[in-house]
Amino acid sequence: MEQPQLDTIYNMVCNAPKGAELSIDYMPAFFEHDEMDNDSPHVHTFYEIIWFREGGGTHTVDFKEYPIEKDTLFFLAPGQVHFFDHAVEHKGILIKFCTDFLKEEHTDEDIYIKYNLFNAFDSQPYCIISEDTAQRLLLVLRKLEEEQANENLIGHVDMLRSLTKIFLILIHRHCEKNNDNALNETKTSHRLFVQFRKALEQHYMRMHTVKEYADYLNVSAKTLSNSILECAGKTPLSFINDRITLEAKRLVRFSNMMIKEIADHLGFEDPSYFVKFFKRQTGYLPSSFREQEDFMY
Repeated sequence: MEQPQLDTIYNMVCNAPKGAELSIDYMPAFFEHDEMDNDSPHVHTFYEIIWFREGGGTHTVDFKEYPIEKDTLFFLAPGQVHFFDHAVEHKGILIKFCTDFLKEEHTDEDIYIKYNLFNAFDSQPYCIISEDTAQRLLLVLRKLEEEQANENLIGHVDMLRSLTKIFLILIHRHCEKNNDNALNETKTSHRLFVQFRKALEQHYMRMHTVKEYADYLNVSAKTLSNSILECAGKTPLSFINDRITLEAKRLVRFSNMMIKEIADHLGFEDPSYFVKFFKRQTGYLPSSFREQEDFMY
């Protein structure tokens, strides 16, 4: 089975010189004119929220299939592999923004929102909202669309970012309210957990040990381990290994890189150790995983 290659299925939206581009599109009209085959696995170089206003069908994200229910919002970070079934039949809204658009992380709150909604590879990449929340979000979207027409006015980018942050906060409040294991940004251990997730997303290709992350975050390995266990019920090493494994699966399945090149890319000096690591994590040798007919694992 011939697999699509990551380097040929990227889709760009970031055309603004400073990465301030924001795009709001509507399904199914967008898919009818989009050159991308959204029914096939593909990746993006931008952040995306996919809001399904009606239920039905499935959405596959990073090798896992999720049912689509009414008012389900999916949160996709750059590099995630996903596809729909029968994309042209879905109804909803696509909100896309560049990596630089969420680059500013001035407060713990900014980091908390960004890394608790996006890049949360360890949890479900979606939230189902109420109709009341949906109506609030639609009001903010209308303001965003109005502001998009004001690109020559002072403070245009700041307005877009502020409205986007309000949009994300409304989502976050709703999703956390309905989550029994919701994080509390006022707790030191919970803030450390989110900081760890941020560091992991930025450094997983070169930092593979708990000690490295503990040193980076200026805490002891024990403090880091206790915080991660409290917040997620698993060890920081499990998080590290799972993040490396996810990227390895993406590259093995959807790139033409040689296995030894993938090993080097992910920070393994010895390709044979990478092969053993991959087999231990997935149950497959990298070569066998690449040759599998089924997309789902």
